[in-house]
Formats: sequence, C-alpha cells, structure tokens
Amino acid sequence: MHLEGSIHSIETCGTVDGPGIRYVIFFQGCPLRCQYCHNPDTWALNQGKTKTVEELITDIKKYKSYINFSRGGVTATGGEPLVQYQFVESLFKQCRKEGIHTALDTSGYIFNDKIKEVLEYTDLVLLDIKCMNPEQYKYITAVKLDPTIAFMNYLGEINKPVWVRYVLVPGLSDNPDHIHALGHYLSQFSNMERFELLPFHKMGEYKWEELGYDYKLKQTMEPTQQEIDAATAILESYKIDVN
Repeated sequence: MHLEGSIHSIETCGTVDGPGIRYVIFFQGCPLRCQYCHNPDTWALNQGKTKTVEELITDIKKYKSYINFSRGGVTATGGEPLVQYQFVESLFKQCRKEGIHTALDTSGYIFNDKIKEVLEYTDLVLLDIKCMNPEQYKYITAVKLDPTIAFMNYLGEINKPVWVRYVLVPGLSDNPDHIHALGHYLSQFSNMERFELLPFHKMGEYKWEELGYDYKLKQTMEPTQQEIDAATAILESYKIDVN
C-alpha cells in the first residue's frame, strides 16, 4: 500500500522557505487558528489533493539540478505538516536516499516520540514561534505554547539546525516585554542558525472572506519601519542576528 498525503499546493522554485531553490510542499491540516494566518484554506485536512510519496519524489527529481546547483532542497510546510507526520517521514527518508536537503516548517505544536523520528530525517527546522507569553500565545493561536517550547528545547538537545521565525503584528506580537522574553530564551541556543523577523501582511485576508471566516485584523496595519527597528533592537541586545 502506498502512503498518501493530503496536499494543498506545491511551489517548485521557492526561495524563502530555507536555503537555496526549494521544492515547497504545502500540506493540508492545522490545529492552530492564528489570527493572522495567510493560508486558512489549509486548515481542513480533507480538502487537499491526494498524492503519494512516489509521485512527489518523481516530480522533485525534475528539479534536482536547480536544487543541487543552489544548495537548496525540499521544504514541508502548510498548514502544519506534522499533522501528517508519517507521510512527511516517508517523504524525507526518500529525499535522504536521493541526497536532497530537507526542511520542516512547523509551529512545533505537535511533539511526541513519533515526531522525534521525523526529525531524524530532517536537515533543518524552520520553527515559527508566535509569542513567548503563554496567555498571548493562546489568544493568537487558540492553542498552548508549552509544546513549542518543548520542541525547541529538544532541537537544542540534539543540536538540530533551526531557523526561528517570528511574525511582528501590531497589537498582537509587538509587546516589548514579550520580545525581550523571546530574546532571552533564544540566546541560550547554539543550534539556532538564523532568526527571521517577518512583518505582518494582509495578503491572506481575502481567503478569510471567501471561506466565511471572521478576520479580526481588518483594522490592523502592517508594522512601520520604526516598529520593526524597535523589535530588532531588542533582539539584537541578546546577540541575536536578525534577518
């Protein structure tokens, strides 16, 4: 029996989800309900196209020359790819056999021994930390922060390369105290290779309207350069190199 995954979409030449040119697979399914999500159409698990690992690997091989030349690879994102952890593990195993670099873009919310097995075949983790304050994290995402902290701590224990991503949303994730807490926490990790401060944007707002969801950030503006600089300064005070 061939393992099947529920796939939302594929970007064959992505350049923002890990190093180099990447084959980016957007998985269906996500347990988080982030207020600023720009892919709410990935939340439901059963609304994607069915693909097998073999189908994906066959397609990935078509781009292998671009991937190798740019030192890129394959990125599993979503949604939350670890909703389909068995499929991701099988895909990454095959990528390793092909000598293709793998990156996992995750919230870290799903974390257990099965996920540790997936990480054995993962070369790089792109970890989205939405906020370091537990109450605010739950307000933003509708889930608890604890699993993400356990996930990051484990990545530190096994020295797994990680890029941390933080979306700066005025009124949601721009509290200086919370950013200080994030900087203090991350400063202990020698395995963090990169920190990406991502300014909030409203490009996904139309999807919320199409799906009939209540978009609470209609009045929220994108952060100003001054607000971005203020957050950057706080993080750099903890010797974090902000990208």
